Amino acid sequence: MPTFVHGKSTDFELDDTGGTSRSLANTLTSVDFPETIDTGEVTAFGATSKAYLVGLRDATISVSGLWDATIDGYIIGTEPATRTFIFGPAGSTGGNVKYTGECILTSYSISNPVADVVTYSLDLQVTGDVTRTTY
Repeated sequence: MPTFVHGKSTDFELDDTGGTSRSLANTLTSVDFPETIDTGEVTAFGATSKAYLVGLRDATISVSGLWDATIDGYIIGTEPATRTFIFGPAGSTGGNVKYTGECILTSYSISNPVADVVTYSLDLQVTGDVTRTTY
């Protein structure tokens, strides 16, 4: 029987510019973590269907949430070579799945709508392998 979880329990941590892991979860409203695998086409003349080889894995992370001055301070500063991330789609309770790895901050955006709350979004490019373990 599948075990489903609600998104409200999501955990997301990211190193600040000094290398200390900081939870962003209490400000976030969305985390997207698509992973892809490249393919190389190896179809030759005479084939009736395309053929492919498995290539390299890739992943990006996009997060968005409610802007907070403390979180802003974690993000802004001298950009380190990479930052460690921890993503737990079911929360950080013992035994739940978590994904960890290194990433590069590629975009940070703050949105100030005149009639709504200030929000922010981050785009991160994963570099290297993603590890799947548990808390």
